[in-house]
Amino acid sequence: MRERPSKGRGERERGGNESQRHVYGVNPVLEALRARPDEVDRLYIVEGQVGDRAAGELLSRARDAGIRVERVPRERLSAMADGGVHQGVLAEMRGFRYVELEDVLEAAKQKGQPPLVVVLDGVQDPHNLGAIIRSAYALGAHGVVIAKDRAVQVTGTVAKASAGAVEHCPVARVTNVSRALEELKTAGLWVAAADVGGTDSLWTARLDGPLALVVGAEGSGVREGVLKHCDFRLRIPMAGRVGSLNASVSAAILLYEVARQRSGPRS
Repeated sequence: MRERPSKGRGERERGGNESQRHVYGVNPVLEALRARPDEVDRLYIVEGQVGDRAAGELLSRARDAGIRVERVPRERLSAMADGGVHQGVLAEMRGFRYVELEDVLEAAKQKGQPPLVVVLDGVQDPHNLGAIIRSAYALGAHGVVIAKDRAVQVTGTVAKASAGAVEHCPVARVTNVSRALEELKTAGLWVAAADVGGTDSLWTARLDGPLALVVGAEGSGVREGVLKHCDFRLRIPMAGRVGSLNASVSAAILLYEVARQRSGPRS
C-alpha cells in the first residue's frame, strides 16, 4: 500500500458520555471489572445462577474496588437487562466513555503500528455492532468509529455481543462520517469500503498500510455519499448466490485479511 501524504489536521470530532449504562453477562461484566472498575457503581447478582469460579472473581474484584453488591431475584435482573441474556449478573456503570478520532490514531502510534480503523456507516443492529467491536479488538484494529445519529450506540446489548471487548476497544463517535473519513485521509490513511458492487477484489487488494475500513448498514450498505470519500471499494468474492453478507461478517472477513497481510511478507 502506498503512503498517503499528510495535509494537516482536519476538523476535530468530539466524543462524549451517556449518563448510565447496564452491562450484563458473565464475560462482559468481568471485563468491565478488570478494565474499568472505577466506572462500576453497583453489581447485581442472582444467587446460585453464576458459577462458583466466575462468582468468586466477580465478588473479589467488586470487594477490592469498593463496589456495592446486591443479590436480587432473577425477575428484577431480567427487567434491568431489558430481557437480555444476563447469566445472573449485571453491572450498573457510568456512561460509556467514547474517545475522539485522534485518540484512535494515537493508540496506533503508541504501538508503533500503521493505523487500522473500522468506520461504520449507519449500523443499526446492536448485535452487529457488538460483533464488529469484538472482531476489531481480536484482529488488531485500533478503534471503531460510529455516528452519533441514525446509528446504534454502545448499550448493554452491544457489550454482551462484544463479549466484553467494548471495554478494551476504543470507540469514537462522530457527527459526520464523511468528514471523519477526510480527517483520517489527512492523517495518512487510505480508505476502503466494503461494497458488493466494488471492482477491487479483497484477495488482490494491498491492505497492510495505514487503513480505514468502512462497513455500511444492514441491507443498504455504505451510502453513496460516503462512498465518494473512499479511495477504493472492496468486493468480497463469494461462490454462492447470496448477494451480500451480514455487516459483522463482512467486517470480520475484511479484518482477517488485513491481519493476514500484516502478519508477514506479502507474496
